[in-house]
Amino acid sequence: MSAAGAPVCVVIDLDDTMFLERDYVKSGFEAVGAFLASHDGIEGFAAAAWEHFEQGLRGNTFDVVLAKLDVTPSADLVATLVEVYRSHEPKIEMLPDARAAIDRLRPAATLAVITDGPLESQQAKARAMGAPEWAELIVYTAEFGAGFSKPHARAFELVEQVTGAHGASCSYLADNPTKDFVAPRALGWHTVRVRRSASLHASIDSGADVDAEVVDVAAAVDELTRRGALT
Repeated sequence: MSAAGAPVCVVIDLDDTMFLERDYVKSGFEAVGAFLASHDGIEGFAAAAWEHFEQGLRGNTFDVVLAKLDVTPSADLVATLVEVYRSHEPKIEMLPDARAAIDRLRPAATLAVITDGPLESQQAKARAMGAPEWAELIVYTAEFGAGFSKPHARAFELVEQVTGAHGASCSYLADNPTKDFVAPRALGWHTVRVRRSASLHASIDSGADVDAEVVDVAAAVDELTRRGALT
């Protein structure tokens, strides 16, 4: 529980917390498919890449799918397609429970975002979520350079410095138990895992650094309220 009068901060992850990461992946494949069709006359990339993804296959997607389409996956072509994927404006929307949660949280706490991943991609995701309008601080760990993505504590320490909230006055809502909760738990934050059934990490069990596990962000706000983390 936060001390009386102390600043209260709720920090939210983006991918698979505010929206489904699989929707971003599909949007990116569609952008790459459109690029290939218009620039090289290559058809069918988006559908083939999505089938590859749905089979649970990860890594070297562009090389593998291009080869399936009888296209030589040269290093230059793959590099171009990676850039198209990362720089595209994604067709993603904030999930309804997340939108309702933001409306509930804004009067009760300072809101911030911490997100990993290529900077241009994460900035586009944040724009799609409207985060610049509702978050006081957006921390892109890519801006720190190599070695500072989660589970490193730097992003979480920055939030404390900027907002003035510390320890149990802070809460973190995120999805990935392999990296998201180590640092905030070490700092004494409340940690709530949003375990959506369609998330990429849904099959991974939570660890001891997760205080509570819920099905969506609205339920996470209920949990923080129950714990007294918002008062």
